[in-house]
Amino acid sequence: MKKQYLFLLATILTLTCSSQITFEKGYYITSSGQKTECLIKNKDWKNNPTEFIYTLSQEGEEKKGLINTIKEFGIYNVSKYVNHKVDIDRSSENINMMSLSRNPIFKEEQLFLKVLVEGKANLYLYEDGSLRRFFYKTDTTPITQLVFKSYKAKDNYIEKNTRFRQQLLMDLKCKDISLKEIKKLDYEKKQLVNFFVKYNDCSGSEFINFETTQKKDLFNLTIRPGLNNSSLSTGNILSNSNINFGNKVSFRFGVEAEFIMPFNKNKWSAIIEPTYQYYKTNKIIDGQKINVDYKSIELPIGVRHYFFINDSSKIFINASYAFDLSMSSKIDFENSTNLTIKTNGNFAFGMGYNHNQKYSMEIRYGSGRAILGDYVYWVSDYNSLSLIFGYTIF
Repeated sequence: MKKQYLFLLATILTLTCSSQITFEKGYYITSSGQKTECLIKNKDWKNNPTEFIYTLSQEGEEKKGLINTIKEFGIYNVSKYVNHKVDIDRSSENINMMSLSRNPIFKEEQLFLKVLVEGKANLYLYEDGSLRRFFYKTDTTPITQLVFKSYKAKDNYIEKNTRFRQQLLMDLKCKDISLKEIKKLDYEKKQLVNFFVKYNDCSGSEFINFETTQKKDLFNLTIRPGLNNSSLSTGNILSNSNINFGNKVSFRFGVEAEFIMPFNKNKWSAIIEPTYQYYKTNKIIDGQKINVDYKSIELPIGVRHYFFINDSSKIFINASYAFDLSMSSKIDFENSTNLTIKTNGNFAFGMGYNHNQKYSMEIRYGSGRAILGDYVYWVSDYNSLSLIFGYTIF
């Protein structure tokens, strides 16, 4: 019944999410310099795109903007990409594929570069999987890669070519920027963005920092009370006996920490939710009373994916693996032996709805969990179906 219920919800989820609104106001400029206002499908690209999808109106036909015909495109208040032919070094940072040469190995490529800072000095980013390269441009310097390269030196010792610091020292001179400051710079987005912002500010230049045009909330803390409908069955291999303790409804309480991934429009996140839960029941078999007192702190760790319906509503699915820490729990056979409960982990799958990034509701299925892990001749199966309500504090 649980699986059928989840399958029904999954079907509804699929049908609902197929109608997501994903187009946002933007523009593109052709190679001939013609600018066109349009709606662009915002995929919040982690890797720099080679094309993009756009329409000229809400009901218009979807079209592709290709790198060989588009000079520039952007989504207002979100991002901007410029098309340039550049020399790029794709040397790997993977130790097994690392180059033996200190010098970058440049190859000319036509790329859409993401604009991070635009002013007297521009900073650009190119990402492709694990490859990350920064480029810069000034009044006197065309778009050029900032050079950083790891390589194998003698005896396989890893050395680093940090020529990007010398490039910045030579081309971005300003009274408020010291040599010491440049020497401390890492080849990292946040540090380089801050450096280019400081240079443009020091130069008295108007500039745009595209990293601050949209503020992303990348962490959520949510209180999550709810109800568990749990079942437990046990069996003894030697006596060939089985006991079904049936379903019990109980209260559960969790606190979820959610870490949003800063790409793909914040659709992916990592979640961890310490949760108190319990299952308490008794049963009389052949005149013997059997008491079950199972309390634990669950620690599900997993991933979540969102499907946006509109600006205030979204549906989500998540999958996690739940570690379980039992607390003074046991199965007590009256006038006989006691079994100490020691649990194994299990998988859990959930789906739910979030409104205004504040209120949420989730249905979660917990797969079978063994709770008598210390006993060779005992088997057990604990399952749960949970209804969880959420209130996001921040």
